[in-house]
Amino acid sequence: MVSAVTRSAEGMVRRPLHPPTLRKNGQATVGAPRTYWSHDRTHHRPPSGRDRLRELLDAVLSEENNRLSEMAGQAHASPFHFSRVLSRDTGESPVALRRRVLLERAAWQIGQGASVTDAAFAAGYESVEGFTRAFARAFGHPPSATTAGSGRWLPAPNGVHFHPPIHLWVEEQPKGRPSMDVTALQVHHDVDDTALLIRLAADLPEAEYRKVREPGRTTLTWDGPEESIATTLDRLVWAKEMWLASIEGADTPGHGGDDPESLRLRHEDAGSRWIATVTDIGRRDAWGDRLIDALCDPPESFLLGGVVAHVLTYSAHRRLSVRHMLRAAGVEVGHGDPLEWLQERYERARYEHS
Repeated sequence: MVSAVTRSAEGMVRRPLHPPTLRKNGQATVGAPRTYWSHDRTHHRPPSGRDRLRELLDAVLSEENNRLSEMAGQAHASPFHFSRVLSRDTGESPVALRRRVLLERAAWQIGQGASVTDAAFAAGYESVEGFTRAFARAFGHPPSATTAGSGRWLPAPNGVHFHPPIHLWVEEQPKGRPSMDVTALQVHHDVDDTALLIRLAADLPEAEYRKVREPGRTTLTWDGPEESIATTLDRLVWAKEMWLASIEGADTPGHGGDDPESLRLRHEDAGSRWIATVTDIGRRDAWGDRLIDALCDPPESFLLGGVVAHVLTYSAHRRLSVRHMLRAAGVEVGHGDPLEWLQERYERARYEHS
């Protein structure tokens, strides 16, 4: 069952309403309904004092109602009238709204450590393969690439979203986005692929790991030479650590170790924070916001969209450089192609749950 919270004019407060109630971050209600509806089509306020739209959402999101007829039955309405009224007031059909909110909940559950299988069945899917296809279409990346920092909100005409642990949130000004979020795909692929390269490098002897293979090679002049696998992987992680500090308004972070285990831990932290940060920028449509980077000397101003593009561009360059050096060290490594990355995850999910 999904419950929720409403917001009064004074601020966000919890109220003793039967789940699911609503959480609003503004004055607008879902669909801004001007009237209430009942089965006999008489417009009036329900005797309970709860608005009719909230009762319809109760029926849509009840764990026991998987079919439209079951939702309508709980609301004491015919399926036709139930669907018509909810679609009118939310801009979304009952089945589509339920499917979307449960996918959002599944994204949160996986990010918190739940298995893809558990999340799939909790969302009402009969197979993990079907869930994986639906999840990838909705979020632009497979469920196996979801982390604690991954975005969990999908486009919604009414602004109704899952809010953990069991609530709903209603945006005052809902923002849509493409069904395939290419930026999200690139960011997840970058983080996942960097983790793969660190794992492969960890199997190298120390001398091979630190061997100068490309003397004098630099990616960005201010970062200095990146002549070895160790140095290039370090720069991959360090770039995100530095930009995250700038965006978060933090001090210059301490530069951690560049041995494979230290890099793995640094990357786990920076990677999840980077995904969360880019997701938040996209949700707020803040690509055009300016960042005053006080860590530069002198301070400089950058567009957030430019920062993300910068990180993705040079991360891709460095990952390809690491691949060349790994091959020179005798390590078999793939191309790092996002197409192959997505396909591998679909096949892995199909194999694990067949």
